[in-house]
Amino acid sequence: MFGAILYTSVGHAGSSVYIAIMSLFNLPAPVIKPTALSLNILVSSFTSARYIRAKLIDFRMLVPLCIGAIPMAFLGGHLQLPINVFKTMLGLILIFAGLGFFFKLARKTNLQIVRPKAILLFITGAIIGFISGLTGTGGGIFLSPLVLAFRWTAVRSASGTAAVFIFLNSVSGLLGNISSISKIPNTIPLFALAVLIGAIIGTQFGIKNFSNAGIKRALGAVLIIAGLKLFFHL
Repeated sequence: MFGAILYTSVGHAGSSVYIAIMSLFNLPAPVIKPTALSLNILVSSFTSARYIRAKLIDFRMLVPLCIGAIPMAFLGGHLQLPINVFKTMLGLILIFAGLGFFFKLARKTNLQIVRPKAILLFITGAIIGFISGLTGTGGGIFLSPLVLAFRWTAVRSASGTAAVFIFLNSVSGLLGNISSISKIPNTIPLFALAVLIGAIIGTQFGIKNFSNAGIKRALGAVLIIAGLKLFFHL
């Protein structure tokens, strides 16, 4: 739940946290991917609706990103990597996400927006979509830092745009995964209530309303530990 609170407050769905927890409890890889995508859909649908109502979506950026991402997320979701390769990729992603909590740069809100060409957004979406479908993440941990670093949209619009992108990516990735494994794990309801409560809190109050420095570090540590566990196949 704490992971969902922190992630949804910035427009993310929290897949890296869900993957980390499942990895620490040694759930099998075929369960991790569809479960993470399913929880992503649940959380990001709620988060997207709230950001859409607040009119914090940059559709000029979102549309070409999603045109590239959706088919590639389906392809990535359909593919089943060898277990060792899957764990190594997930490990690197979790370590990357965990380090982000320790080395988060302050966001500057007064920088001029630099509008990228549609083809660049299309290619970016395709790459992120494929990786997210392949690994069971929604792509937000890659998209948001990129968007903010290159100033592709306003800071206030970045979170909402990421939320919708994650939702569409996760739906496509899960459909691709179902077409490959033909089933959904029965463990999903166990996680669903906790992450939904976290999403409600995170989107309502925002991360700034919590004394969160310690929580962020703790969450970052969990992600890194789980990432190292996966990376070294422990």
